[in-house]
Amino acid sequence: MPKRITLKHIANTFGVSIATVSKALSDSYEISTSTKEKIVAYARKNNYKSKSIDLSLLHKKTKTIGVIIPNIMNSFFAKVFVGIETKATEHGYHLISCISNESYEKEVKTMELLKSDTLDGIIISLAEETQVKQQYAHLQNAINEGVPIVMFDRVSDTIACDKVIVNDMESAFEATEHLIKTGCKRVALISVIDNLSVGKLRVKGYKEALEKSNIPIEEKLIIRIGKFEDFDTALKIVLADKTIDGLLCLEESAAINALRIVKHMKYKIPEEMSIACFTNGKMLQHLTPSISAISQHGKFIGKTATDILIDRIENEDQNKPFITKVVKTSLIARDSTKRI
Repeated sequence: MPKRITLKHIANTFGVSIATVSKALSDSYEISTSTKEKIVAYARKNNYKSKSIDLSLLHKKTKTIGVIIPNIMNSFFAKVFVGIETKATEHGYHLISCISNESYEKEVKTMELLKSDTLDGIIISLAEETQVKQQYAHLQNAINEGVPIVMFDRVSDTIACDKVIVNDMESAFEATEHLIKTGCKRVALISVIDNLSVGKLRVKGYKEALEKSNIPIEEKLIIRIGKFEDFDTALKIVLADKTIDGLLCLEESAAINALRIVKHMKYKIPEEMSIACFTNGKMLQHLTPSISAISQHGKFIGKTATDILIDRIENEDQNKPFITKVVKTSLIARDSTKRI
């Protein structure tokens, strides 16, 4: 069976970049006629995605977008993907979806795989390991090769590209302030995402809300739980202090586990303990009591990221400045917090 060739293979054969091959197959005016003829002839001879070549020659686009998300079990990323799929379909684009499983190595390999295919652009939220290592060469390389990228939620300020985020610091400030306004005197914070940029920003917002209300910041009330630490034990130790009357959980699963432990410890919710969290998954409204949450509007983020990427793909102005779209969050008060 003949080996399937890729854009990277063709690029190596002719000693050019993947971007040059892609442009040649798209009949770009930037590539000389002789080079285009050689590359197209070679691609046809070796049966390289003949339909994709024909499509690109006719429309100069393959209408395909790559999507890399770090964790499909997280309801926020599931909502974002729904938004991406909805908007991509509306514009007649196809998706190739991949999951990095929070792995830097898998993210790098996935990026290489997507670049070697005939894609118009990539939407990505960074893996936890990528942010810990702060190694972003694979992203910059893709951009250098002419692949437009839109980052969402977990982004890097060191990479110049379009981005869609929420104001995590402001959102955590509002959630903490809500707990304080309902009567909480000592609010503890639970973070299982301390390695992530969004986690650090949320801690800053929490601290700012305490300072505004003249409440002392107690580092011992900021509970950072690593993936290999025992969540139950860490939280029970802190909650042994009966003066704590509020919990801000930076992630949905932490809130669900915290509710279980708080109920087991016989706290009355919300009279003795209030709970609020990030990510408004469907499960939160069906728990007893239902949990107050910050909605990041994941579906809208997905739609927005897709609109920005498609505009970048279809806009001929290569000097168009990159944008960072900030999506406003909403606090949804439920039974786990007292009424104001």
